[in-house]
Amino acid sequence: MGQPTQEVTIKASKDAQLLLLQVQALDSAVLQLAHRRRTLPELGELQRLAVEVDELDDALVAAETAVSDLESDQARAEADLEPVRERLSRNQQRIANGTVADPKALTSMVDEVEHLKKRIGDLEDAELEVMEALEEATATRDRRRAEGAVLTERGQTLTARRDEQLAVIDAEIAARRQEREALRPDLPGDLFTLYTKLAASHGGVGAAELVQRRCTGCRLEVNAAELRDYVTAAEDEVLRCEECSRILIRTEQSGL
Repeated sequence: MGQPTQEVTIKASKDAQLLLLQVQALDSAVLQLAHRRRTLPELGELQRLAVEVDELDDALVAAETAVSDLESDQARAEADLEPVRERLSRNQQRIANGTVADPKALTSMVDEVEHLKKRIGDLEDAELEVMEALEEATATRDRRRAEGAVLTERGQTLTARRDEQLAVIDAEIAARRQEREALRPDLPGDLFTLYTKLAASHGGVGAAELVQRRCTGCRLEVNAAELRDYVTAAEDEVLRCEECSRILIRTEQSGL
């Protein structure tokens, strides 16, 4: 059975290791900015606003449909009334000018006039109900439109604020990346390759400072045996945290 492969020890000057710590700080800053970019309050507000807009759009369609239907009902009610009114007017005119000579026919016409009046009254009551419903539906539609205008204005304000914040964050990210690119040529290739690999598998943090005998990557304090190894290690030896395997950078704050 073969022996497990031993990881090759990497050598890098103290200055190079400290430079790597600067790169890590810049990468961490970019990660924080990216998180801030994803979690802007305006983004959440715009999502909630979009839901409100969709709900209001549905309510507005329903309100406009109700108005349209009631306008049709009112037009039909008026159309039903018009011929009845015209017939009533003709009958009243004939009765008034005495053109109906036959008493029986005259009595029948008088009865019809009374019937027409009642019919008109019923139709007018029905039309009035439709008109009242139409007035209420129109008011509801107008309220929905006004609410929509308010939401539109709110959306425009939020969008402007979001875009302003994104522009600031993107500028900061670009600046941090530019600083990083300026440092990159001064890092040994094998050190940077290891750092990149570890950062990819450790949430973007591939190197950590040893501060007061504690790894700032996993926040755990090194034990006595590890501490002895760190104290005796050569200055150019690249250390690794025994707990999280990140590159461990010694500084004046390490407490060694």
